[in-house]
Amino acid sequence: MRVAVLDDWQGVAEGLADWTALRRRAEVVFFRAPLGDAAQVVRALAGFEVVLAMRERTPFPAAVLRALPALRLLAFTGPRNAAVDVAAATAAGIVVCNTVSRRTSHGTAELALALLLACARRLPAGDAAIRAGGFQEAMPLGCELAGRTLGLVGLGRIGGRMARYGQALEMRVLAWSQNLTEARAAEAGAERVEKEHLFAEADAVSLHLVLSERTRGVVGAAEIAGMRKDAILVNTSRAPLIERAPLLAALREGRILAGLDVFDTEPPAENDALRTAPNTVLSPHIGYVTGENMAELYGASVENILAWLDGAPIRVVNPEVVPKA
Repeated sequence: MRVAVLDDWQGVAEGLADWTALRRRAEVVFFRAPLGDAAQVVRALAGFEVVLAMRERTPFPAAVLRALPALRLLAFTGPRNAAVDVAAATAAGIVVCNTVSRRTSHGTAELALALLLACARRLPAGDAAIRAGGFQEAMPLGCELAGRTLGLVGLGRIGGRMARYGQALEMRVLAWSQNLTEARAAEAGAERVEKEHLFAEADAVSLHLVLSERTRGVVGAAEIAGMRKDAILVNTSRAPLIERAPLLAALREGRILAGLDVFDTEPPAENDALRTAPNTVLSPHIGYVTGENMAELYGASVENILAWLDGAPIRVVNPEVVPKA
């Protein structure tokens, strides 16, 4: 039995969980670099019966799944993975398992707050100035967040936590999403407004939505054009929530600032325009990547694989395939 642990980019998976019991029953191989395109994924994973994928870093569309006839279990960290074609896996008799961490909302909300503060106080510029031998010369002025307005697009677990952070900073909190009710907004200490009003009024906007066909491009040219001068846009959710071209234009023109943890392609290409875009604070999709959270996710993933090996799979996304497994 061979088990592939994918996309361990930081080289931490092996030390964050106890793999001993699994290694007694299978060969466990850790992949610490992206596998590449679909053909490269198929070549790398040929002969593996079990694959543990890291969220949405490696796509598993139907064509890839069909080209991996040995694959019997596809597990992934996190509750959902838009990069996995679950229907195709089910048709192929592949069991799909997920993991649910109790900590994801903490880490992601805390990073959103960190990006907000870093943008507001222009921390990258200050860091670069000191490292270059300077100090305050030509340093842009930051702003205080107290008394300003925070707009939240999405008010679920992470958005609700971000609302409390905004309140702690003495900010007025506005919120919008397609299904948000006034009661839910009030419960979180926010005021429900229409999307256009939120972008016009907020000094900072933070996105906390699941990517779907309904939310793709939810922040487009109109929303970005409607933002206040020097407003801050924070995205720790998914890159396609924001239309890329108007975002880049607004950054280059110096109209807004952005704190971004997510990118259309991850890792972004060396020539990706966001790598050199001004007025940005960039982090490498680490919202949920904390020691505590990753230990919980990898620990649960080992449990998933062992349970499947024992013939009693747990946390199954497609239970209809289990009798066939």
